[in-house]
Amino acid sequence: MAAELHVELVAADRNVWSGEATLVVARTTSGDIGVMPGHQPLLGVLESGPVTIRTSEGGTVVAAVHGGFISFADNKLSLLAEIAELADEIDVQRAERALESAKSEEDAGAERRADVRLRAATGQ
Repeated sequence: MAAELHVELVAADRNVWSGEATLVVARTTSGDIGVMPGHQPLLGVLESGPVTIRTSEGGTVVAAVHGGFISFADNKLSLLAEIAELADEIDVQRAERALESAKSEEDAGAERRADVRLRAATGQ
């Protein structure tokens, strides 16, 4: 079994992150899934949620992902998202304002997106 897998996190408008990892955790329509080197091939639909990537160097990359697909085969994991932002790119104060605005407008979709962004940015 290989000790790492190659990961590509791609949004509709850009390549968000790529590199070698030992573990990736993402939320799918079937629930949270962890993918490690040697995992069985898979194809799934991503739900909005944080994606956590444990890099081969021992670091952690967290991204807020909104919709898309996850695919794994031959130790290559692709996360093809409609929208994806790395945690360090997220303006926490702006996300907090967006969450409050979505709550007051009773916009469940916008509330979910803002909540995911906040959880990714704050590590919750």
